[in-house]
Amino acid sequence: MESHFYLSLLPEALIVSMLNPEEFGTYYAVGSSKKSRGQAMFFEVDPGYRHEYFHIDEALKRCVPHEDGRPKSSIYVSVYRVLEHIDPDALLDLHLTTQDGRTLALKASKTLPENESGLHLYQEIVPVTPLVVSRLDPLSFFDLIVKNPTSLISVPAIAFAELQLGELANDPEMGMLNNLPYSNPDHLRQCLSDVKTKFVSTKMVDRTHSPVIPYRTIKNGFFVGNSEKLRYYPMPSAETLRSENYRWFRSASM
Repeated sequence: MESHFYLSLLPEALIVSMLNPEEFGTYYAVGSSKKSRGQAMFFEVDPGYRHEYFHIDEALKRCVPHEDGRPKSSIYVSVYRVLEHIDPDALLDLHLTTQDGRTLALKASKTLPENESGLHLYQEIVPVTPLVVSRLDPLSFFDLIVKNPTSLISVPAIAFAELQLGELANDPEMGMLNNLPYSNPDHLRQCLSDVKTKFVSTKMVDRTHSPVIPYRTIKNGFFVGNSEKLRYYPMPSAETLRSENYRWFRSASM
């Protein structure tokens, strides 16, 4: 049986599995009697990728079918500092799995989203998980936390998503949140007002925020990279998802 490499973001881990992405998404999100249920996000990794930090070949030796012939679901290669040791070019499709096990594959784009006026809301996913507001567009935000040598706080690599702000992007004080499911909206408004009117370009909304993301809140997509490369995985519009991936869209909207 063919083995697949997966970089899980929830939690961060490199995993070898005999399951294809759809099967792995169901296994990882729905689980079994000994596993909890929940959302899953993971990249498929080029099976030819190797790095001395990982004992990949040893994991492959252990990734063999069960005695009854069932495929091996998972062999964990690493659960610590995984993203920083993977070349972004080795990342294939990004898979988003709902809590009931439906998986959507996103492909990387060669172009970044167009800059828009207004404020931004970012959910950092790996290796840290703060919820952050900023005046910076996604590329500038990425440069600040990964590539800026003068920044006091930086990480060697990061995966994050930009989330919708609706009217708050341009009017933090009076804009409507409508159906966006953010907790403590008054605090979010105050943080947005601070970055709009004060010297700071970014401000942490929640330093221990859960990286689990209601998929319907994603504004444009996911960003992942290190000091040398950045990859962007655009999120299809709600209209496209409704017409082309209705079952996933319905599950993600619940």
